[in-house]
Amino acid sequence: MAEKIAVIAVDIGGTKIAAGIVLFGDGAPQVVQVTQVPTHAAAGGPQVLATVIQQVLTTKKAAQSQGIELRGVGISSAGVINPLTGDVTFANEIMPGWTGTKLASEVQVASGLPTKALNDVHAHALGEARWGAGKGSASCLVMAVGTGIGGAFIVDNHILRGAHDVAGCIGHVLCAEAADKPCACGRSSHLETVAAGPGIINSYVEFGGSATLEDGTPINGADIDKRALAGDEAAQRAEARSGYAIGTVLGSMCNMLDPHAIVLSGSVAQCTFYWHEALAQGFASQAMDPVAQTPILEGKLGGNAPLIGAAENFLTLGYVIEPAGE
Repeated sequence: MAEKIAVIAVDIGGTKIAAGIVLFGDGAPQVVQVTQVPTHAAAGGPQVLATVIQQVLTTKKAAQSQGIELRGVGISSAGVINPLTGDVTFANEIMPGWTGTKLASEVQVASGLPTKALNDVHAHALGEARWGAGKGSASCLVMAVGTGIGGAFIVDNHILRGAHDVAGCIGHVLCAEAADKPCACGRSSHLETVAAGPGIINSYVEFGGSATLEDGTPINGADIDKRALAGDEAAQRAEARSGYAIGTVLGSMCNMLDPHAIVLSGSVAQCTFYWHEALAQGFASQAMDPVAQTPILEGKLGGNAPLIGAAENFLTLGYVIEPAGE
């Protein structure tokens, strides 16, 4: 049996921070010792960074207590990440104060372990392309739909990052269904505004649904999904708007990129058939005949995808991070 290689992996999102150990050896990677804590993004970048460091140190201690030898730390993070430095070069209002954080170098100094970082959806896509639904496909377009929408195009197991490390921001492309709606990025009419989780909630209220449950708590996507299945027309319309908008954008992207497969993941991708049927209709309305049969696959790795992708990135990316504060 081959000796296992161990990497601490961290996934930083607007809602939660997950950390665990990814073990590489025979067969598919194993993800163990996973813990999750709230991000508390509104507290600002320095506080989020402190939480990340604490999670890494806790995971490192757990590994050491079990005699696991660690190679380093791979980080998946919301925001635009410079792969050479591991710095956060841009983050929108979902992560206030995160822009400018020297993420990889700060974690490296605090942990004493080599550290590399990349965008969370890039990490998610890398995990799915190499070990999940996209495995075996020479190229795949990955879209993750949750609180926000991100994507990545993977060719021969390599992420196309773009000149400014923002390639794959599929949630921020023009979408007819989102016309004139303001987006968190500061622009308007972007897919994310109607198709991500908060967009579905806004559409539900726009179509006549209540913004709160009977006990006064704010409604969420899971509640809307249940109401759609129970026959709530506003819920059905809200999910259909999201699905159709995503389908049209995916069809357009296929015309441009011609991937071997599309991989869909994230909480919104678990919506009812109203969402999926509308997505198929939107895709068919835009995809040209040569790409009309491109398979649209459900992601297989769930929350492990960005952890595996971050660890893969650590092992395969050849950049060296210079420690901060030297």
